[in-house]
Amino acid sequence: MPEPAADAVPAPARPSFGARLQEAMDTRGQLCVGIDPHPGLLAAWGLNDDAAALERFSLTVLEAVGEQAAAVKPQVALFERHGSAGLAALERVLAACSDAGVLSIADAKRGDIGSTMAAYADAWLRDGSALAADSLTVSPYLGFESLRPALDLAQASGRGVFVLGLTSNPEGASVQHVGGDHSVAAGIVDAAAAENSRELGRAAAAGASRQLGSTGLVIGATVGTALTELGIHLAAAHTPVLAPGLGAQGATGADLRATFGAAYPNVLATSSRDILKAGPSQAALRDAARQTLAGLTG
Repeated sequence: MPEPAADAVPAPARPSFGARLQEAMDTRGQLCVGIDPHPGLLAAWGLNDDAAALERFSLTVLEAVGEQAAAVKPQVALFERHGSAGLAALERVLAACSDAGVLSIADAKRGDIGSTMAAYADAWLRDGSALAADSLTVSPYLGFESLRPALDLAQASGRGVFVLGLTSNPEGASVQHVGGDHSVAAGIVDAAAAENSRELGRAAAAGASRQLGSTGLVIGATVGTALTELGIHLAAAHTPVLAPGLGAQGATGADLRATFGAAYPNVLATSSRDILKAGPSQAALRDAARQTLAGLTG
């Protein structure tokens, strides 16, 4: 029998993450709501700073915005700080996302090498794992190929990853901008685009036509002109972009359209505190999400 192609990936049991994200964005718009149960927000909601309150907070947000947001993004660190009880709460939140048909992005920013990266992938991207999310944020700063276990398992399970590409924190430039026109960030963007090119090539060969791949990038909503200055071009890359920083961090829908230009239709804009501060009223949370979404379509 002939050997399988070197880049062959088993067909997942569900549509690809890129296809599911594209459908969600086409149907609901380009808003991702961060589920960030900061101690200050818990207190403002009249909740204790404990695992039970995290779960109540998160499920309230999910129920309020689930029909308006293309995805929700639980901040894993804010659950981890409560130990095993916090992670158990996160497991139930991720299960509730699945039951509600809302895409989940576990914001864990995992990154390591070899068997350790494989273990992270197994925890967050494997069918049957209690922590399985629809996608996971990952860090490529041990080299893009260090992410291979997560990239391959995401493909095999119909899930996705969002790779840190260009962040808006001041310290990020000292690493990400190095190299100018051949910057570290540009190399990461190119590597993600190559992953999506291979995925979409396989889909086309199977008769499917899709716009978005399943290997996304995290690019800050407030990076301003950095994409232009570094010569990074996203429009033809079929790469979903997770853009945190909408609202409380200062970015507006108009800023995002200016920053991403022709690639803006592929941008999933994330707002957390600007929406969450409207709670605990579900009606107020829903209205805040609606107003934010309107700003993205202006």
